[in-house]
Amino acid sequence: MNIQQIKQRFGIIGNTPLLNRALEVAVQVAPTDISVLVTGESGTGKEIIPQVIHHLSARKHSNYIAVNCGAIPEGTIDSELFGHEKGAFTGASGSRKGYFEEADGGTIFLDEVAELPMQTQVRLLRVLETGEFIRVGSSKVIKTNVRVVAATNENMQQAIQKGKFREDLLYRLSTVPIQLPPLRDRKSDIHLLFRKFAADFAEKYRMPTIRLSDDAIALLEKYPWPGNIRQLKNIVEQISVIEKERDIDSEILAFYLPQITQEQSIAVVGGNAENSETFSDRELMYKFLFDMKRDLTELKKLVSDILSGNEDISLTGRQKDVLNDLYDDVPLTMPNRLIEASNYDASSNYSTEEETTTIVDSDYHEHVEVEESLSLEEREKELIVKALEKHNSKRKNAAKELGISERTLYRKIKEYNLKL
Repeated sequence: MNIQQIKQRFGIIGNTPLLNRALEVAVQVAPTDISVLVTGESGTGKEIIPQVIHHLSARKHSNYIAVNCGAIPEGTIDSELFGHEKGAFTGASGSRKGYFEEADGGTIFLDEVAELPMQTQVRLLRVLETGEFIRVGSSKVIKTNVRVVAATNENMQQAIQKGKFREDLLYRLSTVPIQLPPLRDRKSDIHLLFRKFAADFAEKYRMPTIRLSDDAIALLEKYPWPGNIRQLKNIVEQISVIEKERDIDSEILAFYLPQITQEQSIAVVGGNAENSETFSDRELMYKFLFDMKRDLTELKKLVSDILSGNEDISLTGRQKDVLNDLYDDVPLTMPNRLIEASNYDASSNYSTEEETTTIVDSDYHEHVEVEESLSLEEREKELIVKALEKHNSKRKNAAKELGISERTLYRKIKEYNLKL
């Protein structure tokens, strides 16, 4: 059976040389009884290798038992692996076979083997060396003929140095080591896996399959995938269920990728920070700062005109927008001194870094203090709410009006816990 046939049989997606090499080694050692240690980061699919080894070996008609060593409590793991006799401990109402006894003649897969307690490691070493073990609470030696394949995402040399794992056991387990590459080293396979998962979830949830744009594919391949295949599958499922649009661009995809920054997104799709519509957080902050400065300048000019003695003031469009931000409704014209600077409560909208402006009224010969303070967070939240209300909660249109990307708007909505 060649590598391509193995991939089809076991549902393995990918053609990178590192993956192919791992499968080639598995095929070569399968006919033997050599112990194998599969290493690789969490989520890389290490559980596939022992299945390939078992089904291509002479043991394929006997039992295959997979054991997650990290999921079994330390106090019961010896009983689970090697069995126990009646009365061996509280609750042992009868004799019980362990996994090594049940898998006699077959294969046992020990996942997360580095989590085994030291006492259990001693028992396991004896099984590997002599094929013998003793049930908990018994003195009778039992023989077993089991092929052991183990897997771990730990750095085993570090575990040995810390006294967490026995060095002699490592050498017995890793007669043949097989290393599975992380997803970030399988860039050409990432989109293939995405499409496979997307098709599976489309069938599962009875909905059209999601598709990625070119810039989304570039982002997909650039992302480091710390959770590897498991994380990719989880994200594909999220997008398939949550997004109404079936065509996914880089902005939508980036919203589902943890800890990715806007700068990374721009760099991936080859955009220019000055020309791209995608804004970083810093650019967004600068934008709001400049908008606020312009608003305050307009307000100063308006108050100055009022105090200068004009009986009737026609507001410019920008001045009306500024006042509408402060009040519910403002008429197109305003009688003299209808708005007095002393009535302007800037603290209701701004809270930090106060600046004092003195305006001289030539008629009343008095000084009026206007306090200007800045609260970027509240101002930003207010503008986002207004844009969403104006566009009936359509985020794409609201983001366009605000001059930011949809992804940035998504994040801000989540950050401020805004209800649409």
